[in-house]
Amino acid sequence: MQSFKTLTLSVDKTGLATVTMNRPEVHNAFNAEMIAELTQCFRQLHADKTVRVILLQAAGKSFSAGADINWMKGMVNATQEENKQDSHKLAELLRTINFCSKTTVAKVNGLAFGGGVGLICCCDIAIAENNAKFGLTEAKLGLVAAVISPYVIDAIGMRKARRYLQTAEVFDAEQAHKLGIISELVDGDDLDEKTQEIIKALTSTGPNAKEISKKLVMSVVGRTVAQQKKIDEYTTQVIAAVRVSDEGQKGLKAFLEKQKPDWH
Repeated sequence: MQSFKTLTLSVDKTGLATVTMNRPEVHNAFNAEMIAELTQCFRQLHADKTVRVILLQAAGKSFSAGADINWMKGMVNATQEENKQDSHKLAELLRTINFCSKTTVAKVNGLAFGGGVGLICCCDIAIAENNAKFGLTEAKLGLVAAVISPYVIDAIGMRKARRYLQTAEVFDAEQAHKLGIISELVDGDDLDEKTQEIIKALTSTGPNAKEISKKLVMSVVGRTVAQQKKIDEYTTQVIAAVRVSDEGQKGLKAFLEKQKPDWH
C-alpha cells in the first residue's frame, strides 16, 4: 500500500478503502501537498477493481478547516496566473472525488469550513456528529467560494447558496442536515456505528449497479467531466482575480495578521 505524508490509506478484504486526512495539528487544513496526495489517492482508488466503497475521514478534532494559513500566505504575493494555476489543482481534486467511480462516504467530525465543505459535497453520502460546525466563510476574507461552488450548489441548491456564499455564516450540524450538505446526523458516540451501518448496506449491493446508478444520476441531473472542466476554467479564473484584487488582498492580509478587515 502506497504511503503518503498528509493522509493514510488502508483497504480491507471487503473492498472498503479508508482515506484519513492526517494533519490534526492544523485541523486538517489544505496545503498544496495534501491536495496533490488526495488527488493521487482517489485516482488510485478509482482504478482499483478491488475497491467498492471509499470512506473519507479525518484524524483529530476537525474534518477540515479549509485552507492552511501558510498556503494562504503564498496567495498574497502570487500573480493572478499563479493563483489560477494553484486553484486548478484544488478543482482537479474536487472533480476527481466527485466523478470517482466508487461510492464515496464522508465521516464528518468537528469543524468543516470552506474547502472542507467542498470535499463533503463531492461525496455521495455524508454522515456527521451533531456537534459539528460548518461554514462557507470565504467572503469574510473578501474572497469567494468559487472552486467549490458547483458541488455546494449541487448539494444545497441555488437559493440557499446565494445566501450562504454571501453571509459566510457558521452553522451547526442540524442546519447542515437541513441544507443537504449532510445525509445522516447522529450523536458523536454513534458516528462510527452509523458509518459502518451505511457501509454494510453499500457492500451488500452490486458493484456495477452502484457505479451505473451514480453515472445515471450524473447523466440525468448532473454534469459530465468535460462540462465540469469548462466550469472549472471559469471558477478558477474568478478566484484568481479576486485574490489579487484590492479587497482580496486586504482580507488575506488581515487574516494573516489576525485582525478583522474593515469593509467600510
